[in-house]
Amino acid sequence: METYAKALLYAIPFFVVLVLFEIGYGHFVKKQKHRAMDTISSLSSGLTNIIKDSLGLVIIIVSYPFLVNNLALFEIKATWLVYVIAFIAIDFGSYWNHRLSHKVNIFWNQHVIHHSSEEFNLACALRQSISNLIGYFPILLFPAALLGVPHEVIALLAPVHLFAQFWYHTQYIGKLGWLEYILVTPSQHRVHHAINPEYIDKNLAAVFCVWDRMFGTFQEELEDVTPVYGVLKPANTWNPILINFQHLWRLCVDAWHTRNFKDKLRIWFMPTGWRPADVVDRIPRESIEDPYNFEKYRTNPSIALTYWSGFQLLFSLGLLLFMFYNFTNISTVLLLIYGLIVFLGIYSYTSLMDKDKYTIIFETIKLILGCYILWNTADWFGLAQYIDSATYIMLTYFISSYIGTIYFLYFEDDSGLKALSVD
Repeated sequence: METYAKALLYAIPFFVVLVLFEIGYGHFVKKQKHRAMDTISSLSSGLTNIIKDSLGLVIIIVSYPFLVNNLALFEIKATWLVYVIAFIAIDFGSYWNHRLSHKVNIFWNQHVIHHSSEEFNLACALRQSISNLIGYFPILLFPAALLGVPHEVIALLAPVHLFAQFWYHTQYIGKLGWLEYILVTPSQHRVHHAINPEYIDKNLAAVFCVWDRMFGTFQEELEDVTPVYGVLKPANTWNPILINFQHLWRLCVDAWHTRNFKDKLRIWFMPTGWRPADVVDRIPRESIEDPYNFEKYRTNPSIALTYWSGFQLLFSLGLLLFMFYNFTNISTVLLLIYGLIVFLGIYSYTSLMDKDKYTIIFETIKLILGCYILWNTADWFGLAQYIDSATYIMLTYFISSYIGTIYFLYFEDDSGLKALSVD
């Protein structure tokens, strides 16, 4: 985890800079593909995923080292060829994991966050799951384990493989000629994120599109069919933590209310979107029937709330970067508390973006926890050794954050303020 945290210390600013560059480019060419609140939500989702992964909040069914130690038919060293084989094996496993996530109800819950944005841009690439709490991916690396690919190689290449999927989440790059037959490209991935009938559940590969072509899930982007982005059951919230568990909650509700015992059991493993017949009418759900005629989720925030949300995002990012910088000097228990406080902050300000009345509860808990840490340690997880006034800065932040939340939730007059949009 320490190595992963160090890698993120450099990767996160790099991704943020690229997102800002894309926003700037969109403004320059007057074809903006970002909406302020949507982009803040996407980046916030990325932060929650990073916290969860860096703290190792997952139950591993079986680890890759266990598989390779018990199943390897060969003992091979980490040559350049082994790295190539390992990367291909990871990509092959990723394809089937992705396909599973799209085709089976319970697995869709861990992936829906990535598709929840109704835009398509570099920021939405960072919408990654925190609901994948059961780690089964090593099972899909069975071929690599049989070949004896060392676990150190897999550990090194796994984040590289993930980061390699960032660049193609953009609408500014067209088709790329012969590369379209080898790699997943922006054109192909636009198809994947679309809810058009022609496109849905297509192009599931991560890096090499040969898997889609081989297993019948490839679909070219058509000139006369413009991709429409999102999910068929809209999230209708900017809160990425809620989005992560929306589908699971719906499954639980349906499983509870169906009168058919068989359906209570099989709902989890049926195709994505399947519902018991006896709950469809009793518990109707909003679903997009015509992707060409639906309203995107909007809350028409004031300029002040938009900038406030952006400030909260940047402050949370700063807190997270310091956590990674000081990772080895913070105990496991304190790291969990640190992560919880940042989680609460993200939950609070993204709920405030929705003007959710329950926002104040989470902001209050954040304030209490933050002040408790400052009171008992007279420091913020070691920040005082770098900044003398760290305690006062953090105390000021917690108090002003609480006051700001109260203002925007109860006192701001939306009718008199112009909404900010980057459309």
